[in-house]
Amino acid sequence: MSASIPAPPNSEPVLDVPDSGPKHGHTKASLKTLAFAALGVVYGDIGTSPLYALKECVHGQHALPAFVDAASTTALHTQNLLGVLSLFFWSIVLVVSVKYLTFIMRADNEGEGGILALLALIPEKAKKLGAGRVSALTALIIFGACLLYGDGVITPAISVLSAVEGLEVVTPTLKPWVIPVTIVILVGLFAVQRRGTATIGRVFGPIMVLWFLVLGVLGVRGIIQNPGVARALNPLLAIEFMQRNGLHGFAVLGSVVLCITGGEALYADMGHFGRRPIQWAWYGMVLPALVLNYFGQGAQLLAASDDPEKFAKMAESPFFSMVPSSALVIPLVILATLATIIASQALISGAYSLTHQAVQLGFLPRVTVTHTSSETEGQIYIPEVNWALAVGCVALVLTFKASSNLAAAYGIAVTGTMGITSIAFFVVARRKWGWSTAKALPLLALFLSLDLAFFGANLLKFLDGGFVPIVMAICIFGAMITWKRGRGLLAQFFMSDAVPLESYVRGLGGEQVIDPKDLPAARVPGAAVFLTSNPTGTPPLLLHHVRHNKALHETVLLVTVTNEKVPRVTSKRVTVTPLAQGFYRILIRLGYMESPDVPRALLEALRRRNIPFEPDDVTYYLGRETLLATKKGEMGSTAESVFAFLTRNSQRATRYFAIPAEQVVEIGMQVDL
Repeated sequence: MSASIPAPPNSEPVLDVPDSGPKHGHTKASLKTLAFAALGVVYGDIGTSPLYALKECVHGQHALPAFVDAASTTALHTQNLLGVLSLFFWSIVLVVSVKYLTFIMRADNEGEGGILALLALIPEKAKKLGAGRVSALTALIIFGACLLYGDGVITPAISVLSAVEGLEVVTPTLKPWVIPVTIVILVGLFAVQRRGTATIGRVFGPIMVLWFLVLGVLGVRGIIQNPGVARALNPLLAIEFMQRNGLHGFAVLGSVVLCITGGEALYADMGHFGRRPIQWAWYGMVLPALVLNYFGQGAQLLAASDDPEKFAKMAESPFFSMVPSSALVIPLVILATLATIIASQALISGAYSLTHQAVQLGFLPRVTVTHTSSETEGQIYIPEVNWALAVGCVALVLTFKASSNLAAAYGIAVTGTMGITSIAFFVVARRKWGWSTAKALPLLALFLSLDLAFFGANLLKFLDGGFVPIVMAICIFGAMITWKRGRGLLAQFFMSDAVPLESYVRGLGGEQVIDPKDLPAARVPGAAVFLTSNPTGTPPLLLHHVRHNKALHETVLLVTVTNEKVPRVTSKRVTVTPLAQGFYRILIRLGYMESPDVPRALLEALRRRNIPFEPDDVTYYLGRETLLATKKGEMGSTAESVFAFLTRNSQRATRYFAIPAEQVVEIGMQVDL
């Protein structure tokens, strides 16, 4: 059957094809089920912080000197411990409960969260400067997203390593096995990612329920032995701690921040489970378990305050020192290891969502996106990101060799992203929601007072490893901005050579209004699809094809796929505009969490108009640009070389747009940007 489509009269109206795809949401899964699965994905990171957070405050190179000085008095030990515990409690409440769960997660873009969802909510005029350039605000938000990638590499490494280090508590002879076991676990974790977060959440959910129950039980046991630790609920103790210890107290904030790592990840993972399940899981299990465990660890240390030697031994591992019997250490190490494997999931799945959004918003090249759930569209798997994270995690473990060393690198990525998120939320509240300055500014001041204090404290550890996420973020940021700039200049280059489509169509009808070399010598049977980013002019690819082949199909479909600033487009997804001489202008609109399927969209759109269309008998024309990268171009040879490298390594357009490879003709063009 021929794919030729007769051209209707020019007076026929444009057709808007309604959405026929699934809507985003979590309606097929119950709130209880999603909250349970969220325990196994979203809260793994913050849920395993008790393994190392308090330890870093009372032991090692970043601990307060009063904790490790044998001459310190028992009273000073007590005051400092209660002050640190008060910092822990109010940090968790203010940052996670108030900032993220109450306010930041309200800034969802049709269910999707994360810092790039905030970027999509900001009005367009505040973000663009033309030709692929971005505003300072956009650049800041993109850099915050890049910091989150650094967090995604560090989290699995420090979480798993801190749990496996529990083997040293059993016997020092097992120390040589810590790094090999950690690497094996990490490789296995990334290997199972292709099964999807839904499957992983169902498997990990029961383990995390057990983990949080164990956290709570161990904490209650410690608190019963020393109920006085409850005094740390008083925020004045946190203030007095900072006043008493000055710069040393400020440095301890760099370790206190470890108790809230995962806050940004739970926001990024909102698209996987929804806001309500995440809130239910937090208040129903995670928050009580964390507070009880931190206070239980503090109670154990308080009991040893009058014995410097005993205190020092407990401070090496406050978490495992809570175990009442040495026989239970091994089972707890196993459970902790399983929990830290799960902890990595929050940042890994968040990195998938972040990458998909960045691709659709035009900041990263095309990647392979696999949807792993038929019920929840936000659950995806990206192999390129998965294995890049895996390599990074293994490299960090081999380089730093201990969780305490990695802790220095951890906080900067987390707090940097948190601070940028606060600024972006303020802009969204003012420009998108119309909040008054009197309403939005106090929240910004509160959030930044926390974020900047934590970020400043972590800068003190910059040379100890804090530079790692910064360097990673700068490299990723450079690639993202270069890609955005390159695509903008490429679009500008093609538009400058474009011929008005109306003139071209009239030329096909016999009116000599354009250069004759741009007109075909013959019209051949069949249908041709030209993918073009410009929804108005004649595609340069079409002109290039005609100039060299001297022929054009009887039916020409000019297809433009555009990405909207919403996760999913639910109306007017495909618009068909019939033109003269067998031409059709087709606009396919997608959200930034959707993957394009051009043949399917064309089939649905044209058959809804009762137009014969045989998808197996269509030729798709795609352009393949060769970037010359000389000094003559506006972009510069170095930047253009980077852009060319990214272009060569992006996913092929045929696969990205779901076009059958056997129906594709690629036309090469040389370009110097």
